[in-house]
Amino acid sequence: MYSFEGNRVVRDTGADYPIFQAPIGLISRGALVGAVSAAGGVGLMETMFLPIADMQAEFDQVRSRSNQPFGLHLLIAFLQAKPDREKEVLDWALDGKTRFVTTGYGDPTRYIDRIKGAGLTTYHMTDTLEEALRAEDAGVDGIVLGGAEKGGGNGHDNLHSFALLQKARRRLGVPIVAAGGIADGYGMAAAFALGAEGVMMGTRFIASSECPWHDNYKQALVEAEQVIGIQTSAVPNSNVMRAVRTPYAEAVARGEAGQNQGPYSGDAGAMFYGGKMDVALIGCGESAVLIDEVKSAGEIVTDTVREFWQEIERLADLRKPLVV
Repeated sequence: MYSFEGNRVVRDTGADYPIFQAPIGLISRGALVGAVSAAGGVGLMETMFLPIADMQAEFDQVRSRSNQPFGLHLLIAFLQAKPDREKEVLDWALDGKTRFVTTGYGDPTRYIDRIKGAGLTTYHMTDTLEEALRAEDAGVDGIVLGGAEKGGGNGHDNLHSFALLQKARRRLGVPIVAAGGIADGYGMAAAFALGAEGVMMGTRFIASSECPWHDNYKQALVEAEQVIGIQTSAVPNSNVMRAVRTPYAEAVARGEAGQNQGPYSGDAGAMFYGGKMDVALIGCGESAVLIDEVKSAGEIVTDTVREFWQEIERLADLRKPLVV
């Protein structure tokens, strides 16, 4: 087995493998983050929703499951809109709990001085090269770059990963973590060929045994054959969310069902926790069509690493010495 010695993402995160679990709200809790971390990946815990005391309990659960590194995620746009919440989250997150944080979807200059002052490494999540370049100028240590294959927040004109990563590798000097359309080691190998040094997977980790959402949701991802992109706002050219193509999703796309302003366009709670799959959009990335079973988070990390090196070996074998 090979190692990732020399990989800059591994250097920055302290993890064994440059495989990130996306900090999706409501699933990035102690069980999942701890399992990813224990397997050698980069578990990321979100900081948007829970009261500080509950967040500390989830943090303690991660630490009880793993003594490996993991990170915290700061969603700038959400926190900025709630100044009191922003202050308490920053006070809590930047007091030595972790060596690594990610920021996302907002201006990283809002937090960069404080993050660096605390001695932390930080990667910024974005879906465009233009914002990535601004974040690099601001002093972030790396970029998580989301192609339009990912599940949510896509602009109508966003580039898909195949073109986006190749364009970004020409311009960015910091490490790139690819997000969108990746569910296994084959996708990881492809992302590395295009310029990434790490990958982030979201939908793949939803379909994990540690994800707290209902088994019916996970099974819907396993059975998905098609996804659909739906505009989640009445504003033209605004964010597009991807979902499993179902009769409900098609009705939402036609404007005949759901609350189109909401990201799941329906009763998400009844779907997440009650297993009612016909009352909201089954949000996912395009990678849902690649998932054929629910696995533990540890198996996902281990299998991804194995597949990655197998594919690297296969490609290397194409280079045969010239016989003269």
